[in-house]
Amino acid sequence: MQSFRTELENPIVEKDIIDLEKKIRAFREGKIHDEKFRSLRLARGIYGQRQPGVQMVRIKLPFGKVTFKQLLRIAEISDEYGSRNLHLTTRQDIQIHYVSLERTPELWAKLEQDDITLREACGNTVRNVTASPASGIDPQEPFDVSPYAHATFEYFLRNPVCQEMGRKFKISFSSSDADTAFSYIHDIGVIPKLKSNGERGFKVLLGGGLGAQPILANIVEEFLPEDQLIPYIEAIIRVFDRYGERNNRNKARMKYLIQKIGLEEVLRLAEIERTAIKVKSYKIDRDAVPQPALPEETAFAEVSISNPFRYEQWLATNVFEQKQKGFYGVYIKVPVGDISSDTARELVKVLQRLVADEIRVTQNQGLLLKFARKEALPALYEGLAKLELAALGFDSVADVTTCPGTDTCNLGISNSMTMARVLEDLIYNEYEDFIYNRDIKIKISGCMNSCSQHGLAHIGFHGSSLKAGTKVLPSVQVMLGGGTVGDGIGRAADRVIKVPSKRATDVLRTLLDDYKTLSTEGELYNDYYDRQGKDYFYRLLKPLADLTTLTNDEFVDWGHQETFVTAIGVGECAGVIIDLVATLLYESEEKLGWANQSFQAGAWSDAIYHSYNTLLSSAKALLLDKSVNTSTQAAVIREFDANYVEKGEFDIEGSFNDLVLQINQHEPSEEFATAYLAQATAFLEKSKAKREALVQ
Repeated sequence: MQSFRTELENPIVEKDIIDLEKKIRAFREGKIHDEKFRSLRLARGIYGQRQPGVQMVRIKLPFGKVTFKQLLRIAEISDEYGSRNLHLTTRQDIQIHYVSLERTPELWAKLEQDDITLREACGNTVRNVTASPASGIDPQEPFDVSPYAHATFEYFLRNPVCQEMGRKFKISFSSSDADTAFSYIHDIGVIPKLKSNGERGFKVLLGGGLGAQPILANIVEEFLPEDQLIPYIEAIIRVFDRYGERNNRNKARMKYLIQKIGLEEVLRLAEIERTAIKVKSYKIDRDAVPQPALPEETAFAEVSISNPFRYEQWLATNVFEQKQKGFYGVYIKVPVGDISSDTARELVKVLQRLVADEIRVTQNQGLLLKFARKEALPALYEGLAKLELAALGFDSVADVTTCPGTDTCNLGISNSMTMARVLEDLIYNEYEDFIYNRDIKIKISGCMNSCSQHGLAHIGFHGSSLKAGTKVLPSVQVMLGGGTVGDGIGRAADRVIKVPSKRATDVLRTLLDDYKTLSTEGELYNDYYDRQGKDYFYRLLKPLADLTTLTNDEFVDWGHQETFVTAIGVGECAGVIIDLVATLLYESEEKLGWANQSFQAGAWSDAIYHSYNTLLSSAKALLLDKSVNTSTQAAVIREFDANYVEKGEFDIEGSFNDLVLQINQHEPSEEFATAYLAQATAFLEKSKAKREALVQ
């Protein structure tokens, strides 16, 4: 694979790709435990599919930004390595499916030629930093948050403080108080604020999340100055890394750490960590994400509109005037977030000279085009219509958000994508007036994990199963009453009732008919929901949950022909027998190598954190030899003292706690980095000797 490596200009990226290739080889040879390899693979954007032997590759697009050239490159990659399809996600990524594991290093290398990365798109890392797609052109925004989202992405990419956390960490930037990036469901969500004197800052929310147990974030800062944002985020991440759960994945998110030790304690611990952060103030380059070059001002040829009525509807539902006078933003509704690679190429041909060279992937799996001149809109509409990308009602009731469900996801319980298409068709055919309604959001997930964010939907569905006698059938849990209030306030949807999946159409008809009939003029859906109450909707939908009237068709899921079975996807790889203690010590040596590399580069803070991880990994290895399993890094420190130091089985000066937690007592100086690295080196050597003695 030498040919593609030499084309890369970034030695750090090249090292990443070569390292992935080596890890794949070691895994195939049984030298890396499958759980460890899964972690390594996910951190590099490679996720096992439901189908054995192939992978989903997630391409990380910070705040959803992609250029024409990058989109063409992704389409080309999908043709060569995947299924000739691009899937847009609710976190503004693009996914490619059905990729061979062995070909992922080559795929990554080709993407990097156009400055596209897979790094940390999955795994226990800081995930893609999302932002309101309209940032930069939003008429309501105090200022453009794009440079801040970009700086956050760059700062935490490959940052040692967030490479092996207990779970993922999600950050969002909303462009205004409308909170279109959903700050309230993120580990950290921020909303821009502007003081009367022009000072920029952010409202900060902490500890939100959806999943099986939705928890809304806490407002922790009303105005955090812009230069304090990244130091603040790093301090929080350091606390999450040390005290967050690591064994029980169901409890390994920031929201559960806050539940466990309390918000005030989390903030107190974060304040302690600020001593160790490499920068106490981080100045954001406001010009790091310049506005794209405007399309040339030219005389557009007269365009004959094929369907004038549909064109007027499209203008009303998919187009808005930007804050830049004379230009328009144009939304493209992409059904179920899927766009073929051929369509992507044709789309770029249509867009050139009509809009600026910047596309944003939206949180509801669509696309946003920027800087269209009014005179270009007819040609743009006709071009999109020919590609079947001029569907009406972007972000309306007719724009259903969905995850891949059982089509490709390992965790999917029931189908979601076909159901989404069916519900959209129902709206267009029976409730066309709802294409103008942007108040009600419908979202579907194939399981409870809320990848399509059904937990914040006004009308949400998540895949499940029901038992009818000795048989099981696909079902959906109906969720109602979620949504965005604004300025950091949101609502988690209520679980109302579970019904057979094939009755989702009847559920939607019942809900919309009821709302049209009984709501007052101008009454928003959630106001109506609150007025009637959860029990009212339970009773309204209860007849649809009656299993005594089941038909044979209801035992077959949407988009399938075979009888439904509850089966979470097959395992990704065969397990291997391996010495976990030896594996942890091997990892310790690898981390010590990273510490030395950072030290040689003068990156004192990185060298210190890698040294910290060397100490923790070495101690955890020896604890496993005593069958002591720990769920947090803080517990590793405590248990090593109890099981080794206090019993005189491991001789160090003072306690292990005092040794390790020097990390948050010192500034990240060369002097401290030198001493801490030497201590980590000595501890690892002593740990290896101890292990060798135990084995013998």
